[in-house]
Amino acid sequence: MKTQRIWGTLDPFYETGPVLGRKVANIGFLNELMTEDPFDEYHFFLSSGNVRDSLIGFIKENFPKLIENNKVKILDRRDLPEYISKQEYFCFHQSDCILYPPHLARVRNAFAKNIFPITGTTHSLSYSNYGSAFLNYIWKGTTARDCIVATSTPGMQVVEKYFLHLREGFELDEKKFPSPQIRKIPLGINPSTFTPPTPQQKLEALNALELNSGDNRVNILVFGRIAHYSKMDILPLLRAMQRIFKAGIDRKDVRVILAGWMDDEDDFPQTLKELSRNMGLELSIFARPTDLQKLNLYRAADIYVSISDNPQETFGLTILEAGAMGLPIIASDYDGYKDLVVHDETGFLIETIGAEATPAVDLMAPLCFDSHYHLLISQQTAIDTPKLAKGLEKLIKDPQLRSAMGTAGAARVNKKFTWKEVIRQHIQLWEELNTAPVETKGISEILHPAQVRFGEIFSHYPTSTISKKTMVVTGSTGLAIYQGKEFPLIYQGIERYLNQEVVRKMAFFARKPITTLELITKIKSMAPELDKREAEFHILWSLKHDILEKAC
Repeated sequence: MKTQRIWGTLDPFYETGPVLGRKVANIGFLNELMTEDPFDEYHFFLSSGNVRDSLIGFIKENFPKLIENNKVKILDRRDLPEYISKQEYFCFHQSDCILYPPHLARVRNAFAKNIFPITGTTHSLSYSNYGSAFLNYIWKGTTARDCIVATSTPGMQVVEKYFLHLREGFELDEKKFPSPQIRKIPLGINPSTFTPPTPQQKLEALNALELNSGDNRVNILVFGRIAHYSKMDILPLLRAMQRIFKAGIDRKDVRVILAGWMDDEDDFPQTLKELSRNMGLELSIFARPTDLQKLNLYRAADIYVSISDNPQETFGLTILEAGAMGLPIIASDYDGYKDLVVHDETGFLIETIGAEATPAVDLMAPLCFDSHYHLLISQQTAIDTPKLAKGLEKLIKDPQLRSAMGTAGAARVNKKFTWKEVIRQHIQLWEELNTAPVETKGISEILHPAQVRFGEIFSHYPTSTISKKTMVVTGSTGLAIYQGKEFPLIYQGIERYLNQEVVRKMAFFARKPITTLELITKIKSMAPELDKREAEFHILWSLKHDILEKAC
């Protein structure tokens, strides 16, 4: 009999709300996974009913056949131990590596029928609490089948440095306290959505955006959050534009277009408008563009610029989108951009310089808003403005070079950075991880040191704790329940942990005083699926609800 290949996750991948790079990437991954359909089933263990409903609606609308064929199961996260103990899973993949993978590994080790691979993808890596998050990975239950998927070479290096600093600071031996593997798989784009425009499409896009299509300006497009503390500072671009105007480029020949998310109360976009007006630069700003506007902006553009200087940015999806649209790219030689642009072939990588260490920022970051310390870091990361100006000047003056670089970039994106290729690489990784040797002896008993042991930590709060010698007897409510005169009131969320027949029978078993040990033995005789702790939960719950009472 063929073993089913089941893909599992604790994340929905599909999220509504403000457009963020992480959300776009996660939806892109899910879309391609469902389109390729390489698994027999897809199990989503989610914590919120609203999230479950939203995901079901998305899959029904876009992949109805998967629902009709019962290949997608949207499950309650609390059912995870039951499911992984009854059937083998090919892998579990998380949309973000930060929150759940180490704790999922603990649950897997304790309950799972097989030690399946657990992978999670990096997104932003620069938040001050992430050291604690990566520390969770360094524990004795981590296996060779656990893996962090970095989206870029610089991202891999960041994760490696996190583990290096943690091991140094806590003096953690790598043999005693293993950490997961780190592999690189990029993000991707859907090539059918982003294709180089025809001249007619370009003209229509300019008209739709109400940009003068007859002025023959070279349009320089910038996408991203329009805020000086997030992703990139736009001012170096404006300074570079001043330089090229002084070098002889006519102000009437160029236009800068900024597009992306901006907060209504933020006055920075207005500051940029005033600066542009003072220097005679044509500047157009499109706040929170729709998908159609976004596509038209790419079609209307001649050059794409992204000069990231902020560690919040780790990859650069818009660089892939612009590249697929046939645009030459001018990008900062920074973060994941290093993997995406081939200098002098698909565009220009502009040199950057930054601090080797930031001790003052490091000290205060945990006490401040993330925008505060990201601003301080980015303001000491400099783009080489003269080289930025030269790159812009070169592309503005040479339409043939723009075309050649755009063509090369589109070919490279379509070869290396499609979601189809990304999914292929993930499947290859999961298959490889499944063959990694794992020592399973005793693994189910290894506790995760960061997981709170609530019962033990708070065991001194009650007057006493239950033991095998604790004597109990049926209470008046218990007798009424056993006689069918009353019914137990079970709160929502507790019903999954209680066997009502066990509750009813306990009232019979304890007609005379009985020890907890004896009662547990009787419970397990009628409900062998319950372990000792689950039987004990039934007893304590029954004491709480007057079904049982302590016998003196």
